[in-house]
Amino acid sequence: MSFLTDLKIELLEGRDDLWRLLAPLVYKSKLLDTFILIPTGFETDLASVPRVPIVYWFWGGRVHREAVLHDYLFRINSVPVVSFKEANQAFLEAAKSRHKHWLIRYPMYWGVCIGGKSSYHKKKVLPGSKFEKFIAT
Repeated sequence: MSFLTDLKIELLEGRDDLWRLLAPLVYKSKLLDTFILIPTGFETDLASVPRVPIVYWFWGGRVHREAVLHDYLFRINSVPVVSFKEANQAFLEAAKSRHKHWLIRYPMYWGVCIGGKSSYHKKKVLPGSKFEKFIAT
């Protein structure tokens, strides 16, 4: 379980909360027993940590790669398609693989478990793209 490529992202023009992958992000998951390839062009808000000063000071900006993986696995047409629970567990696995302290990874994990239900399977990986058509077949 590890990230096999570096995270390369750019902030979308005119946005302060949405990022685009400039190169694929590849993760090997022991939990899911597969490689996960997150494609160039994938858009993410990274970790949606509330901007409350103390909360953001502790947990903001700590798990970018893990958040991209989690956002991807939350998409309705991710490869592989996983359950809500599996996506959250993959986030935790990825945080552990990057040696994030348990005081970072577990509160973040609980946050995605509690706060993520409303966004699970609500978006596509790359809406309207050739990639979307490719993975749908």
